[in-house]
Amino acid sequence: MSSVLHKKGDIMNKEYKKLFGANIREIRKRQNLTQEELVTKMQLIGIDMTRSALAKIESAQRHAYPDEIKALKTALDVSYDELFDFKTNKK
Repeated sequence: MSSVLHKKGDIMNKEYKKLFGANIREIRKRQNLTQEELVTKMQLIGIDMTRSALAKIESAQRHAYPDEIKALKTALDVSYDELFDFKTNKK
């Protein structure tokens, strides 16, 4: 039973990372920012993020840490609601 729940959690985590990353990319592009420009804004806030790390978050290859999520919110000048609103960005 425990392994079944663990596998279910892994699937949910992968889907969550995919939705979160796609949402970050959509917001960034809507603001006409390149990945490099966004990470520069984050670095000015004090978060040591690379373009490669952001690309991995946007493509769901890595998750975002809490301090990175806070910096993304600030750098993109959006609310947490918008940052985590996965439904509005569906095409």
